[in-house]
Amino acid sequence: MAGEQLVGLAERLQAACLERGLTVAVAESCTGGLVADAITDVPGSSGYFLGGIVSYADSAKVALLDVPTEVLAAHGAVSAQVGRAMADGARARFGADLAAAVTGVAGPDGGTEAKPVGLTYVAIAGPAGADVRRSQWSGDRAGNKVASVEAVLELLIEWAARTTTHVFGEAP
Repeated sequence: MAGEQLVGLAERLQAACLERGLTVAVAESCTGGLVADAITDVPGSSGYFLGGIVSYADSAKVALLDVPTEVLAAHGAVSAQVGRAMADGARARFGADLAAAVTGVAGPDGGTEAKPVGLTYVAIAGPAGADVRRSQWSGDRAGNKVASVEAVLELLIEWAARTTTHVFGEAP
């Protein structure tokens, strides 16, 4: 059932992006590539999806997405600030119109009182700026990952619906 829900969201995202000539990239941490997997489960996704980076380790966030080490040190990997930096880094690295990022504590361990299991930040960067949303999931590891993927796809759909021009380079 979760897979069907994700495919449905990915189909809606694809339709919105192809209609508007938009490109998308993703940066993932706690979802481990599931956002890119959901997007590419839909035939024709190569018409708008440029790619993704799974930056599980902090060193990968710095090296591949240009997340400032100072931001990681000050706020930790699971934070709004790092989520936004990941989205900005993916957008710049891929030259995408829209880029989304997700960072969180999937569980079952790794949580703290300040950052409990299920805490997730989903960020997006686009021509209109950026946004970050905080969620607190209550599922197990698999459930928290699926909920995070749904949140990323829903945010991308929302932004694609209101982004009307292709920004980087030639229209796809």
